[in-house]
Amino acid sequence: MTSMSAITIRNLPDETRRALKVQAAQNGRSTEAEIRLILQAAVKPPVGLGSALQAIGRELGGVTLDLTRDCNVPEPAQFE
Repeated sequence: MTSMSAITIRNLPDETRRALKVQAAQNGRSTEAEIRLILQAAVKPPVGLGSALQAIGRELGGVTLDLTRDCNVPEPAQFE
């Protein structure tokens, strides 16, 4: 079972609180859920280049690559 913690943030400027509330409403979430997502994103490890490129490809609908196998056998390396 996962333990959930509560955090109190003191001295949060009213402007910041209002901005969070607006952002949450725009995203269809509660202010608490929005703050939770912001905090989770802030501490999540950075995405590697491969994962970032994969995400971009997914957003664009993917790509089709013509991967024809080269059946030519290369000459072995000569070490003389």
